[in-house]
This record gives sequence, C-alpha cells and structure tokens, in this order.
Amino acid sequence: MLRAFRAGGLLASSFRKNAFSTALFSRQFHDVGQDERVNLIFNRNLKQYHRDRAAFMGLKEDPLVELVTSRLLDRLEDCTSKFNTIAILGGSALSIIKNLPYKKVGIEKIICIDSSIEVLECIKNRVDGMDIPNIHYVVADDEFLPIKAGSVDAIISSLGLHWANDLPGAMIQCCRALRPDGLFLSALFGGDSLFELRVSCALASQERMGGVSSVVSPLMQVRDAGNLLTRAGLAIPAVDVDTFTINYPSPMHVIDHLRSLGESNAHVHRAVHLKRETALATAAAYQTLFPAAPTEGGSDGVEEEGAERKGVTATFEVVFMTGWAPAPNQPKAKRRGSATVSMQVLADGLKDTGALIGGADEEAERLTKEDRSGDKGGKPQ
Repeated sequence: MLRAFRAGGLLASSFRKNAFSTALFSRQFHDVGQDERVNLIFNRNLKQYHRDRAAFMGLKEDPLVELVTSRLLDRLEDCTSKFNTIAILGGSALSIIKNLPYKKVGIEKIICIDSSIEVLECIKNRVDGMDIPNIHYVVADDEFLPIKAGSVDAIISSLGLHWANDLPGAMIQCCRALRPDGLFLSALFGGDSLFELRVSCALASQERMGGVSSVVSPLMQVRDAGNLLTRAGLAIPAVDVDTFTINYPSPMHVIDHLRSLGESNAHVHRAVHLKRETALATAAAYQTLFPAAPTEGGSDGVEEEGAERKGVTATFEVVFMTGWAPAPNQPKAKRRGSATVSMQVLADGLKDTGALIGGADEEAERLTKEDRSGDKGGKPQ
C-alpha cells in the first residue's frame, strides 16, 4: 500500500485510482508557493510530471542507469558495516532495489521515496514476487524528507539529487536522518554532462533568435561536491568522477533517451517552446560538431581509415559522493601540519626499497636493474 504525503497532509490510499488528477492538483497548488521561494532553479512540479511520464513509458532497463548503479553499489559492498534500514531517494530507485547486496550488508528494511506516485507504483509492480526484504513506498519531495532523525543506517540516491533546488539543505536532512556512522551514497550528473547539446543549442539560438536561452538544466560542478559533503556535516567525505560517452543515431535519439529517464529540462527560465527552425539548426550543428565517437571497425580493434561515422555522441559526467554520519569511533584526520614525514621521503623510500604497496616493489626492482646497467655503460631496458 502506498503511503502518500502531500502538501502537509496524508492522502488516503483509496484515492490511488485518481492518482494522476491528484498529482496534477498538487502541482497547481505548489506553483503558487514556488514563486515566493528564494533561489528557485528547478520547477519541481514539472520534474514530477517528467517522472510520471517516464513511468508511463515503462521505466525500461537502461544501460547507463545500470552502469551508474553498479559502480555506486560497489562502494556499498566495500563496507564492512551492516545496514539494516536503507532509504532510497528518487532517481533510478528501481535499479538500486534490484541490485542491492541484501545478504552481504544485512538489509532488512527499505524505504523508497519518490515525488511521483506513478514511479512508485511502477517499481512496486516490477519488484513484486522478488525475494526482497520489507519495503515501504513513500511519496515525498526529496527536499523535505519524511524521515525521523537517526532512524536509517544508509541513504542512497542514484541520479536524482541534481534536481534539488536546495541541495545543501537536502544533504543536511540526509545527515540528520542517518544513525551515527550511517552511510550516505549519491551519484548525480555533473556540470559537463551533455555539453555537446548545450553548445549546439547555444549556437543555433544565437544564429536564429539573436540570443541564448536555457535549454539544458544547470548542474553541479565537481569542485563543489566535497564542500557540500562537509557543509552537510558528513565525515570522511570522498568524491570521484566517471565520464560516460554514448553514441546515438541522431540528436532526436538523445532527447528521447532523456525523456525516458525523466531527465528533461526543468529550469524555471527554460524556453517553453523551441521554434522549428531553431530545432533543425540545433540538430545540424550537433551532427557537424559532435559526430559519433570512433568504434572498433577493423579486426584489430582499430577504426578503419576513411570509415564514415554515423550518428552523434553525448557525454554524461557522473559525480559519486560518499560520506558518513559523525560517530565517536570514526577515524579522524590529524591536525594540519602535524605530519613528521614528507611525501618526498615516502616516495624515495618506495623507489629505493620497493615497499609492498601496489606493485611498488616490482617497480623498484626494475629501476635498480636500469641503474646497474647504466653504471656498466649499457643501455637501460
């Protein structure tokens, strides 16, 4: 049974048959309040509609989503702690639920949170019959988490938090919801995602309309990720980035892919309508400037000379963030300037003695042989 929290009230499950009309009313209701909010970047009600549309399209298994989820959950599997209760925030929640290492990390309860009733209903139908622990579905905005402080062991968000208007505030709420030494895992699109589409739209708009309008939503820069984790109060922050390049038959296939993921533009100052001539100019610029990336053409895995590249390429930058709720037993960094050995001394020690760290001993042995051959007047290997 879906438990839906809307506009400060509780929607009875009996209204599930009118879910679309209820969601539409909710969007109209929230539009009034959104105009009064400060620093509003995204239209959250429009984003809810995008999520509904993605659910109507079936939430098909997507290679990009599956790959990002796999790399995100790799970090969970590396942990030795047990996480009995896990909260999943929006994004690709279905992929996470299907791929969680339940037995390895001791998962007993899952709280799945999404702003779209349709998405949760689709997830519920897809996981029914699977050997999954107790799972609860909650309709709520991830900017206003309906989770008690210190009530969950881990919070996971894959490709969802980049739509938050108040990302620092959302992460602070996540930190408060975690038990001591609880884990926060998140993957979100970075600022260099879809730069090909961004450049093509800008060139076409400048040529056809005499100005540039927002076509691709703004995204977080990688350099801000560490500061966000620290500001949220999370300890032992870690940030890393992966870049994925995908080839598409045409620019329209890029747009269709984004729609199927629920990742269409939701900027409050977006261009509501794009003229036909501007859209055609954008497609032409895209195909000219960003042809499909080279593929393995010959038997030796090298692209054949003169081979025609068909289609276009799109880049997705994914930022992975890891943080832990503060706890007394956590390791803490030493005070700045308290080190007694410099990095240069460590590097020299690895070179001379080949300490058993990541193959450094083999590298030191190779360097020693080169030095000896050089002393004898021979050429290094």
